[in-house]
Amino acid sequence: MDLTGLLAFNVLVGVGTLALITVGLGVIYGMMKIINLAHGEFMMLGAYATYVSTSAGLNIWIAMLVVAPLFVGLVGLVIERTIIRFLYGRMIDTMLATWGLSLGLIGLTTSIFGNDPRGVSTPLHSFAIGRFDASLYGIVIIVVAVAALVGLFAMLRGTRFGLIVRATMQNPNMAAALGVAPPMIYMATFALGAALAGLAGGVLVPISGVSPVMGAAFIAKAFITVLGGGAAIVTGTALASTLFGIINELVSFKSTPVIGEVALLLAAVVMIRVLPQGITGRFLKRSL
Repeated sequence: MDLTGLLAFNVLVGVGTLALITVGLGVIYGMMKIINLAHGEFMMLGAYATYVSTSAGLNIWIAMLVVAPLFVGLVGLVIERTIIRFLYGRMIDTMLATWGLSLGLIGLTTSIFGNDPRGVSTPLHSFAIGRFDASLYGIVIIVVAVAALVGLFAMLRGTRFGLIVRATMQNPNMAAALGVAPPMIYMATFALGAALAGLAGGVLVPISGVSPVMGAAFIAKAFITVLGGGAAIVTGTALASTLFGIINELVSFKSTPVIGEVALLLAAVVMIRVLPQGITGRFLKRSL
């Protein structure tokens, strides 16, 4: 029974982690149709923002929950204004541009911080599940992931800004005819997606560490989850994260984490073969 409780907790943490690393890409790729190959590097910037802030004496909660998303959101805003805004509607070009951007960000951070991995201490200790110990920080990851998804859903569904964003992404010409400035909406949406990636990087840095190449560990999972979720970015991300997170954690528990990663990739291949439009492309088509 104790082992079952520990396994259930690890599954929830795995699902939360997957949702957290995916939600930012869901906004930029799922909504804006920009193939952002620099998503992992946005997470890396959030992790470094947390590391630098805490090293300077800032409270770790403020560093990971406020500084990291704000810093990466501002970086995303600058990148959208200087690079991405010239490439809307050209998916292959955005893919190449963000690939080059990811290489540039890796090179820049390597020049500044070097190749040595850095770390941030976990701010919480462990708690007991029967005769086993589990990290209390896992609960923080679950709570932040749920808050990010619920907050994004509430913003898109219940606010005027969310309505304008959805309308602009569906038909920018019609939105412009109604007085909306699509360039500003695109800029704000890209910055929002970057900020969510920065939040993910900041929250995960106590368990993942930080290095210039850490983004490579997240980018494939993020794209797989977005594709598996389908067109509805919030519902799709939640469903795909739950499915892939359960498969990954259960297989990892029975074998090794490497085999768990392989099982996740195989599950994604099968899903895309069976449901090429993702889960919400076949079911829950009217969800957000």
